[in-house]
Amino acid sequence: VHILRTMDLLEAHYDDYLAYLFDKSKTIVKRDTSVCYYDCSNYYFEIESPDDDYVDEITGEIIKGFRKYGISKQHQPAPLVQMGLFMDSDGIPLSMCLTPGADNEQTTVIPLEKKLTEMFKGKKFIYCADAGLGALSIRNFNSMGGRAFIVTQSIKKLSGTLKEAVFNDTDYRLLSTDNEVSVAAMKRFDKNDPANRNLYDDKLYKIVTADKAIDLGLYEEKTLKSGKTKTVKSKAVVKQKIIITFSRKMMEYQRFIRNRQIERAKALLKNIDPDLYKKGPNDVTRFIKRTSSSKMGDKVIDRYALDQDAIEAEEKYDGYYAIATNLDDSAKDIIEISSKRYKIEDCFRVMKTNFSARPVFHQNKERIIAHFMICYTALLIYRLLEKKLDLNQTHFSVENIVETLKNMEIANIEDMCYMSTYTCSQVCTALNTVFDLELNKKYYQPKELNKKIKKILG
Repeated sequence: VHILRTMDLLEAHYDDYLAYLFDKSKTIVKRDTSVCYYDCSNYYFEIESPDDDYVDEITGEIIKGFRKYGISKQHQPAPLVQMGLFMDSDGIPLSMCLTPGADNEQTTVIPLEKKLTEMFKGKKFIYCADAGLGALSIRNFNSMGGRAFIVTQSIKKLSGTLKEAVFNDTDYRLLSTDNEVSVAAMKRFDKNDPANRNLYDDKLYKIVTADKAIDLGLYEEKTLKSGKTKTVKSKAVVKQKIIITFSRKMMEYQRFIRNRQIERAKALLKNIDPDLYKKGPNDVTRFIKRTSSSKMGDKVIDRYALDQDAIEAEEKYDGYYAIATNLDDSAKDIIEISSKRYKIEDCFRVMKTNFSARPVFHQNKERIIAHFMICYTALLIYRLLEKKLDLNQTHFSVENIVETLKNMEIANIEDMCYMSTYTCSQVCTALNTVFDLELNKKYYQPKELNKKIKKILG
């Protein structure tokens, strides 16, 4: 009962609690908020149906259900709740938001970023995210707010002119030396020659200006050459450039994966079931095409074959990657910042795998929110602990650290003293070095242990 009441209190002070955690974390380690990384993930609930929307009879207000069907990244056919998470350059959480699983994840960015700006007291930062969270409206919000952005850009969704610039094999430079090298040359060299190992690990880049005009929703008077005036929509320009890269190593990896998928598609063709066939954008069936034919009055006959055109169209993009930004920094620095996005995926993995954040068994919306607040707190504590260990030049896996902490139990010996039931380990030794708690003893006096607890709680 006390735990549930505590959860209700947590939810009631949601924003204040997250801001408090951030402020207190700054006293433990120095927070690097120069770059803020954002991503979303979802969590499933083992229930048979989603929450219904509720319409207030008096006010007409629509209160949306919290657990809703949506696109599950784990392909779990269950109602979902979506979490948006900001982290700093060290992979330490900054803030989070929770929304129904059916909501578009792009709508979560700006409201949470506004809260983050308040928490930072107006301090500027670079917004960094993948293409799914880098819509023009988000880029514009950061640009107009005097902040920079670095977002992954889908090459397939670029305009025709920009696509031409991508595949035009001129002006590409080697990232390590800035020497001009063609994509064709990168595709030709002998990757098995040890002398070419550095070239195989390197990548090419090209910078293309891609400023975008946006509608401000305002109108202004424009004077024509004839002297007449005309009311026109006001336009603003989002300054941005696209950094296009090409990697031979990435090209080889993507073709290896595709070749395996093609082999699975060929195996599927040998005994394909027309009733179950459904072409998907990401599975092996995208390489299978169906053609239907019939003679007058005859039954329609479906034929299936490998879609060579689809394979070649996809192969064209192998090795290419693009980043959109309004920064004037070097391409190498921008690419390095973007490359750290993997840490936020690791945050979600730790929460889901090591802290059992899913499945969630609470029914009440407030308790569900409190559940994720507790998971977020656990992630923050772990990341701070990991950072402190790293500063001491010691690193352990999350599994090692969590297992060590779980095993650090003590037994009451007839109210005279406490005996540790765990044995010392490398992780335990490192924790003792960093936090100076002397938790490697066999026996503890009650007063001594109470002092240590007070020291931990601060």
